[in-house]
Amino acid sequence: MSSEPVTAKAVLDIDPWLEPNVPAIVHRHDAFRKWKTTIAQTEGGYDQFTKGYLNFGLHVADNGEVRYREWAPNAKQAFLIGDFNAWDRNATPMTKNDFGVWEVVVPPTSPGVCAIPHDSKIKISMILPSGQRIERLPAWITRVTQDLAVSPVYDARFWNPPQEQRYKFKNPRPPQPKSVRIYEAHVGISTSEYRVGTYKEFTANILPRIRDLAYNTIQLMAVMEHAYYASFGYQVTSFFAASSRYGSPEDLKELIDTAHGMGITVLLDIVHSHACKNVLDGLNQFDGTDHLYFHEGSKGQHELWDSRLFNYGNHEVLRFLMSNLRFWVEEYQFDGFRFDGVTSMMYLHHGIGTGFSGGYHEYFGDGADLQAIVYLMLANDAMHELYPFCITIAEDVSGMPLLCVPVAKGGVGFDYRLSMAIPDMWIKLLKHKQDDEWDLSDIAHTLTNRRYREKSIAYAESHDQALVGDKTLAFWLMDKEMYTNMSDMSEYTPVIARGLALHKMIRLLVHSLGGEGYLNFEGNEFGHPEWLDFPREGNGNSFHYARRQWNVVDDKLLRYRYLNEFDKAMNALEERYGWLAAEPAYVSLKHNGDKVLAYERAGLLFVFNFHPTQSFTDFRVGVEEAGEYRVVLTSDEPRFGGFDNAKLGGQYFTTPMEWNGRRNWLQVYIPTRTCLVLAK
Repeated sequence: MSSEPVTAKAVLDIDPWLEPNVPAIVHRHDAFRKWKTTIAQTEGGYDQFTKGYLNFGLHVADNGEVRYREWAPNAKQAFLIGDFNAWDRNATPMTKNDFGVWEVVVPPTSPGVCAIPHDSKIKISMILPSGQRIERLPAWITRVTQDLAVSPVYDARFWNPPQEQRYKFKNPRPPQPKSVRIYEAHVGISTSEYRVGTYKEFTANILPRIRDLAYNTIQLMAVMEHAYYASFGYQVTSFFAASSRYGSPEDLKELIDTAHGMGITVLLDIVHSHACKNVLDGLNQFDGTDHLYFHEGSKGQHELWDSRLFNYGNHEVLRFLMSNLRFWVEEYQFDGFRFDGVTSMMYLHHGIGTGFSGGYHEYFGDGADLQAIVYLMLANDAMHELYPFCITIAEDVSGMPLLCVPVAKGGVGFDYRLSMAIPDMWIKLLKHKQDDEWDLSDIAHTLTNRRYREKSIAYAESHDQALVGDKTLAFWLMDKEMYTNMSDMSEYTPVIARGLALHKMIRLLVHSLGGEGYLNFEGNEFGHPEWLDFPREGNGNSFHYARRQWNVVDDKLLRYRYLNEFDKAMNALEERYGWLAAEPAYVSLKHNGDKVLAYERAGLLFVFNFHPTQSFTDFRVGVEEAGEYRVVLTSDEPRFGGFDNAKLGGQYFTTPMEWNGRRNWLQVYIPTRTCLVLAK
């Protein structure tokens, strides 16, 4: 086989508690090795196998001829049809090889002149064994458009712009960041206007904001083409097509290249966990069967999402999906992926009606979907082998052990997992607990309860918490007073003062204690008002909540700017000291009576006072390293909406006496609902 077998010792060196599950871990690694060997023997290895997008679909040669290939084994006849041949269903027949792949070469009209006009409409027309004729959009198509005035069904377009209209990348990729600070963004909602935003607007207006906030990574949502705008991009129809709602493929390339020029890494939110069930413009029933790309029958249906499930054990499906990953890296210069729905993929129950207690028996054995897990191992292994800079993030709620361990060591191979328990904790606290009922031990446990040496992305809230039916943290904290008291000209009410204070504290706490990376959903950095709701029948197809109200943070009289400034300062401090790339924090104090939490990380001392009314003078805090400390960040600064009781700078000398398990202590003034960061 093409890679070394994993040993029990290698697994147990990582986690001795996995001993009962070593046979299952070795078995899945053997299944991975078998596939990798098959790919090496039949395709020449990952490099050739993942170039499917160069062989399938439509490609123009230098002489102007167009070659089109499509996998559709059930079809008995196939034809390429479109504007170019006046939709004549018999004019351009295709031939089929022994593997069920159809092919046709369309000769140029004259030397070097393509017979299929740029941006013209095309389809594949097929005749089934029953004699029925069906028409589909090419599976590997790179451009599809939708005219809702005519039909919600997409049209496939032959994208072949003249050389002078093709975007040429100017900037090299930035180095992979040591500390990943992610700005999760959706191009369509990134305008303040009542419409869909564009790639060009994002490039001009949003990228500078992200750079100025000191985020070094963008995670772009809803880029892969999806039939329904309100699906947030998670019902993909055309896997190789960048959504045309926001502009052209060249516009997206310009966005990514401009981000690279700013030193920003760009990740794609990739959806390989399922596919839209659309037939006319999706992969479903592509060749007349229900089991070409997907599992047959009920196994191929996701009950909760009403979508189709891939057959990850099929050679051609693996080619399609792994080539899809490479396509986005090569053609658009994406730097990695956030894999959506990993929990759904890894278990045969797809997480439906199932909770995870953390017991290891839940992760291995009959409940695990071996084929899907092996696909994830192959995908991670291939991307990291071909592109060492590539970052992969798993959206997993289950806590699967070894998810973020290299494949060679028996892991699934992701670089990071999302810490999905953290936002859930904050919502529960804000919904069900009074401030004086907050248990700092529980909070600290949730923030630090992650698998050792498996990196996590921490976040206080993401797009999930912003959706209609839920509320953002800012809205939970301040609710209706956000409409009346967010102006400096209005009363600084207790509700607003509490809301601004806790919003800052929660985010710094999550940022510095919760993981090895940090994520923020666009707009939440400044406490974006209201929620997110896409145009749909139920809201009169309104764009009112499907946009970002940048005007409120840009208004110098509104208090949103305080939160924005704190977010900027927090990221800048992390850039300076690198706590996300440092060892996990040492928590020395979780005092539920005083409501004070203290910990050290990356040579910094973090102190949080969550007490709703009590400030503390000369509060003693343990610290390992002796010396003179000063305050480098406080949430109480006036520019952050604070009261200026806790000052920057100062001199805080340690006393060489053990305190809370640390060799030294120092004393600080820590006002109510304030956090401090001290450095030597």
